[in-house]
Amino acid sequence: MFELSQLRCFTTVATELNFRRAAERLNMTQPPLSRQIQLLEHQLGVELFTRSTRSVALTAAGRAFFVEAQNLLERAQQAALSARRFADGDIGSVNIAFVGSAVYEFLPKVIAEARLKQPQVKIDLSEMNTYQQHEALRARRIDLGIARAPLLDSGYLTECLVREPFVLATPATHRLANAAQVRVQDLDGEPFLMYSHAAYPPFNELLTGMLRSAQVTPQYVQWLGSSLTILALVNAGMGVALVPRCATSVVFKNVVFRDIDLGGGVQSELHLIWRESNDNPAFAMLLEAIKGAARDGWGGEES
Repeated sequence: MFELSQLRCFTTVATELNFRRAAERLNMTQPPLSRQIQLLEHQLGVELFTRSTRSVALTAAGRAFFVEAQNLLERAQQAALSARRFADGDIGSVNIAFVGSAVYEFLPKVIAEARLKQPQVKIDLSEMNTYQQHEALRARRIDLGIARAPLLDSGYLTECLVREPFVLATPATHRLANAAQVRVQDLDGEPFLMYSHAAYPPFNELLTGMLRSAQVTPQYVQWLGSSLTILALVNAGMGVALVPRCATSVVFKNVVFRDIDLGGGVQSELHLIWRESNDNPAFAMLLEAIKGAARDGWGGEES
């Protein structure tokens, strides 16, 4: 099979129709150039040029091969460029999974800023709960997770991007919607919408544990898998709920958000999680862009 160097020799001679000028362009002497053309013709089994002492011309087969040879050289050049850009992280694809509440404010901002820095990197997004993200990382189905809890297994890295308080979401007609101050004890006996353990174990364990410690027993009416669903039911008057402060950006006509002191350490967290051995150059670049955008957009972690 012919080599790319032979194609370059051929296309240069075909362009110049003069072996001397072609050899000069290729920084070589005429005899080696002639041998390359002869070898190429032998490998193809056709004559590519008609030669005389005064002129060189392409044969019909040579004219047809010239078009294909140019295409092959262009594709080879593009392949080499793509390989270099992929190695530099300028192109490629990255699979990111996220918890639903990350969409409210965090994800749109950081993805938009990251794409400005790496416009040729394809970002594939999948909504998954924290447990599903952990499993997807172990199975190498995703490059990066945006989850509510870190993955503490060996070989994985994590960085807490956001810490923020929970707020109380109440129907607009509820007695706590206009109370001067809201305390945890005010939730005792109240119809309450809680994150399910199956879909949202970090929030379920954190909030139910806090309520038990405070000796507060709400009336749990639903166990749900997302902040959006919880707020929709609060809007319908089915109960009150504790949701991350970022959820206040979701507007429902009949939902009021109130600050509430839940005690130290009871905060909503958002973590980046990824495999330490991830060798995708585009991922490495995008990870730094996301971390930078998060720092710029959120001003670091909140206490």
